[in-house]
Amino acid sequence: MSNFLFLAHVDESGKALPRIALESLTAAVELTKKTGAQLTIGLIGEDVGTAAEQVAAAGATRILTVSGSDFAQPRYATDAAAAETIIKAADPTVVIAPGTSRLTRVLPGVSHRVNGRVDTHINKVEVRDGALTATRWFYRQRIEAVIKREAKPWILLIDSGCYEPFAAAPAVANVEQLVVALPDSIKRTTVTGIRAPKSDAQTIRPDAKLLFVAGAGWTKKQQDGQVHGPEAEKLILNFLTHSKASLGGSKSLVDQSGEAQPVLAFMTHLNQVGQTGATPRHPKGLSTCCHGEEPHVVGWRFINERRAINLDPNCGWARGKADVLYVANAFQVMAKVNALLAEKSATKEETLAATV
Repeated sequence: MSNFLFLAHVDESGKALPRIALESLTAAVELTKKTGAQLTIGLIGEDVGTAAEQVAAAGATRILTVSGSDFAQPRYATDAAAAETIIKAADPTVVIAPGTSRLTRVLPGVSHRVNGRVDTHINKVEVRDGALTATRWFYRQRIEAVIKREAKPWILLIDSGCYEPFAAAPAVANVEQLVVALPDSIKRTTVTGIRAPKSDAQTIRPDAKLLFVAGAGWTKKQQDGQVHGPEAEKLILNFLTHSKASLGGSKSLVDQSGEAQPVLAFMTHLNQVGQTGATPRHPKGLSTCCHGEEPHVVGWRFINERRAINLDPNCGWARGKADVLYVANAFQVMAKVNALLAEKSATKEETLAATV
C-alpha cells in the first residue's frame, strides 16, 4: 500500500501552521482518500504542539515531529537533517509539502539524500488512469505540464492558492518525537535578527483580497498635457494604506526605471505581473491605466474577478478581458475612492471610540 507523507513547519509565531501548509494538507488528505493510501504527518519547529492539534483530525496514522530550539529558525543544515529524519522514519512513496521559502530551499537537497526526486511549484495532484500525476505551469503559466515519476519518494512542493485550507476542530494529537543528532558543525549559522519594511511601506501582500495593478499610464502626460507623478504616487499609496491591497505593476511600467522615464518610486520588478512576472491568486483584481495587453492578462489567470479603469473604451480590457470596465480617468476615480475609504475609516474609529 502507498504511504503518503505530509511535511510542514510551523509559522513565524513558532506554533501554528501557515496557511499554505493547511492548503497542502488538503491536497494530501484528498489524495489519500482517493487512493486508499496511508497518511503520515511530519512537523518541524521549536514547539509543534499547537500544529499537531491543528492536523490531528486529518486522519493520519502517525504524526512524526522534530522539535526543539535548534529548529526554531530556518537554517539549511538543521532543517535538512530534520526533514531527512522524518522521511526515513515514514518511508513514504510520496511527500507532499507546502512551497514555502524554507522548504523550497531544503527539500531538493533532501531528495538527493533519500534517493528520491522532487518537483516544485505544483498546483494539482491527482490520479489519472491509475497513476499519480502532478500538474505545474511553465513559462509563467503559458504551458501546463502533467508529470509522472517512478522514483520513490517523490517530493511535491505545492504552490499557495491551489487548494482550500484544511479546517477541522483542534484535537488531542498522539505524536512520535524523533531525535536528530546535530553536531556543532551544522549549527554554525545563526539568525541574529529580521529586517523587514514597515507595514505601511509593504506593497506586496500575497494574502490580500485585492490586487491593485498600476500601468504606465500613471506616469504619462494627462489631459492637461502634464505628467503628475507625485500625485499618482500619493493616490496609489493612499489606496494601498486604506484598502490593504497588494500592488502589482505592468511590465511597461516597471521597465521605465531603466529607460530614463518617470517612474513610481515604490514600484520595482518584484511588483511585476505578467510577462515573466508573477501570477498572483487574489480573489479580486483592479487594473488602472493598463492597456490590457495579452502578456499582462496572462499574469491575471488566477484572479477570480477582474475590473479595470481606462479612458479608452477600445483598450484591451474592453475586449472581453475584464469582467467590468470603467471608462473614466483613473486619477479622478481613485481620488474619490480614497475619500470614501477615509470617510469609512473615520466612521469606524468614531464608533469604536463611542463603544469604549
